Amino acid sequence: MIKRLIRPYLYCCVFLSFNAASKDYLIVLKDHLFYPAEIVVPANKKVRLLIENQDSTPEEFDSFDLNREKVLYPKRKSVIYIGPLIPGRYEFFGEFSPNTARGAVIVTEKERSNANY
Repeated sequence: MIKRLIRPYLYCCVFLSFNAASKDYLIVLKDHLFYPAEIVVPANKKVRLLIENQDSTPEEFDSFDLNREKVLYPKRKSVIYIGPLIPGRYEFFGEFSPNTARGAVIVTEKERSNANY
């Protein structure tokens, strides 16, 4: 019985501690384009990308540089956690619209990030 209660509590603690240490960045997918196309985030920090698909069709967020992929359902928001990352440029794209839906996460040492929250 105690074992059943401890496991969810530990998951909750890990989830909350991760959220407390991360910042949120909003990316909007509209007309098969990511806005903003570039996001600046601080180096060596966990960040949370909140991606809002305003299109009426699904898209797949894909990044070989970030080692992430996620289906973005139409008219919904999705969350992707990244980091901590070293300074550099990390490309991402929409797998269903690779010629138009493109962007990059710019990781810098300076605190000039554009967090939304």
